[in-house]
Amino acid sequence: MVQVHCELDTSGLVCPLPLLRLKKALVAMESGQVVRVKATDPASVLDFGVFLEQTGHTLLDRREEFGTLSYLIRKA
Repeated sequence: MVQVHCELDTSGLVCPLPLLRLKKALVAMESGQVVRVKATDPASVLDFGVFLEQTGHTLLDRREEFGTLSYLIRKA
């Protein structure tokens, strides 16, 4: 199991707020640490995907359950 260092709940927020909150959380984290993000905005799939591709952070897991998306992201 992956150790989660930061929990971020962006439920109810819409683009670009979930991405902005993720960026802010990553700035405060050390390389190799993992953040779990919960989001309800379907656009977060594309937003997070492009952001991670551009920045080198790693998507460890993405799941959807009852309209809530859950991401595990490791900071580069």
